[in-house]
Formats: sequence, C-alpha cells, structure tokens
Amino acid sequence: MTWDDAQNILCIRLDAIGDLIMTTPAIRAIKQSGGDRRLTLLTSPAGQGIAPFIPEIDAVISYDAPWMKATAPRTSSQPELEMVERLRLAQFDAAVIFTVFSQNPLPAAFLCYLANIPLRLAHCHENPYQLLTDWVLDPEPSQGIRQEVRRQLDLVASVGCQIADERMGLTVREADRQRVLGLLDELGVERDRPWVVIHPGATAASRRYPPEGFAAVARCLTLDANFQVILTGVESERELVQDIQNQMQCASCSLVGKLNLGEMIALVATTPLLISNNTGPVHMASALGTPVIDLYALTNPQHTPWLVPHRVLSHDVPCKFCYKSICPEGHNHCLTLITVEEVVRAALEVWGKAEGRGQRAEGNLSSPHPLIPPSSHLPSEALSAKEIWK
Repeated sequence: MTWDDAQNILCIRLDAIGDLIMTTPAIRAIKQSGGDRRLTLLTSPAGQGIAPFIPEIDAVISYDAPWMKATAPRTSSQPELEMVERLRLAQFDAAVIFTVFSQNPLPAAFLCYLANIPLRLAHCHENPYQLLTDWVLDPEPSQGIRQEVRRQLDLVASVGCQIADERMGLTVREADRQRVLGLLDELGVERDRPWVVIHPGATAASRRYPPEGFAAVARCLTLDANFQVILTGVESERELVQDIQNQMQCASCSLVGKLNLGEMIALVATTPLLISNNTGPVHMASALGTPVIDLYALTNPQHTPWLVPHRVLSHDVPCKFCYKSICPEGHNHCLTLITVEEVVRAALEVWGKAEGRGQRAEGNLSSPHPLIPPSSHLPSEALSAKEIWK
C-alpha cells in the first residue's frame, strides 16, 4: 500500500470546531489528490457538529478521546477497545492524524496501529518507531510556529497531497440562509445600510475582550457611523450579551440562542463584517470570505484568520503565548489594553475596503468566497500581530 493507492482514508482531528475548520484545506488536498477517495472523519462531539458543512467529508465518527483535555474522566477502557474494533472493520487504507504542536499524536497513532490501518501519518516530536509509517519530525515550536492551516497543509504535502486553492471552506445551506434572511427582516435590519455582527463570547476566559469594551465599540459604530449592530452567542452567553446591550444605551439586536450551527454559518456568510474574540466564528469567517476583526488574546500565536480581509488586534505583553484558558497574571492585558478607538478604526477600514470591492453583495454566499483572492490579507498595525504572522 502506498499513499497514491490509498482510497479509504481516516482523518483524525479531535479538537474543537475552529481547529477542524482550519484543517479543511488539508482535508481537501487529501480528497483531491488521489482518485475517488472516501474520507471518514474521526472527531470530537464538538467537531461532529461542524463536519456536515465540510463537503469533502463522506462519513463521521464521534469519539471522546481520553487523551484530550475536554473529555470527562472515565474508569474503563471499553470505549477504546470498541473504537479499535470499529476502525478495524472499516478497513481503512490510511490515517492522517492532525494535531496542534502541543498535542501528542501517539495515542491516536496507537489506536490506528491496533486497527491495522496500513499507513499512518502525523507530526511527532519523538521517534514513533512502528506507530507511524510516515513520521514528519515536528519543527514547532523550536524552529518557529506556523499558522495552523499551513501546519496541516505541510503535513499532507509530505505524502504528495497538494492543492492550489488553500482557502478554508464551509457549505452554506440554502434553508439556513433563508432562515437567517427571515430573522434579519424580523429584526428590521436594513441590508442596504452598514451592519455588523459582534460575537463577544469565547470558551476560555483568557480570550474574552471585556463586555464594556464591546459595548463602547458597538455604541461608537451605531451613533457615529450609522451601523446596525447584531449580537450573537449561545444560550449560556445571554447574560453577557444583555449586559453589553444595557451598557450600549442605544439600539441593537440580539440573536442569542436563536441560531443553530448551520444558521450561524449562514449569518457569518451574510454579514458585511464580523467583530469577534478569537473563537469559532472567526474561523467560519475565514472559510466564508467574510471580513473579520479578530480581538486576539496572545495565549497562542497560530490561530489567526487565514486568507480573508482582516485585522488582528492585540496588545503586546511579556507573558504572551502562555497557552492558558485563564490569564496567569490575572489582568488579561493582551486584550484589555486594546482601545475602543483601535477596534472602531479597524472595523471602519476593513468594512470600507470590502464594501468598495463589492465583496459582500447579497446572495453571493458561496464558500470559499469567489471574489476574495488568496493574497488578500490586510496588514495589521499591531506589532504583536506581525509577530504572530512570522
């Protein structure tokens, strides 16, 4: 068995929604590099939710891996034994294990080894011996850190899987699009006037811009630039969004708890501009060609927007790249010291440039966005963002 022969391939990505979205170019490269390939995704329950919107995926297996942080403790290895048997019966020709550089691929590699999958590819810091047939020595972080999309594209390129179009991609379902357009009409949003979606939540506390900051940004855009503001979030973020609306003291709309995942994708595809903490919707925007202002906590450097008009806003701090969900210093200065003026200026600049090119015309919602060339990065003014992009 060689990689050119492999047709039934297992792709393993056990992280969250954003991580899986950033893997879509590499998945497309696998799909398009060898005949009529069938791709099965082994992913977390969170990843399972976004998988139906990735067109290259043919089947999905949900798995709570015990070596992943989000998995609840358990006292039996029976799920692992059952997963080995399930993978063995599927008779995969090859497995590609996608990880960030701080994750160990060997537990997943051992799972594939026990399932008798002939070809097994991953980045790895240590010699895996027989667990990987194709070992790419992990150069990160000792030799620098790549953007996550580039990391995974480089991995699959090592076995001959390459594509010219390296943009991320998600499918927008027509039913979801119609539902979102209906909600916008119900809210009274005038789509011939400037409007913006603001997503103020994030799973990790260290990645959240202060609610008073979001409120001030929204207020400036509403009163000074005639923008209509739509706030989004899951049900558990309702109080956060209500707090922001109360502090704005001017008109805004909320879609908290009203959108399923497909509808959130459709909303991000429809909006002229997204302002968000660095979380799932930012990566949706990159996949859908939507300009984005990314309020980027310097917890890690590799998850910035990819091949889409954007600004990355951070405040440089000595404690950057801590990889913590809660700020170890207790001050969150990499976010809290980003000024309202910086965010508003970036929003107006990015929105103005995108609007000038006619990129967000209604109905033009295909993914990747057809009018945004791969080279359309907008440079960041923040020193920390420049460091991230190195």
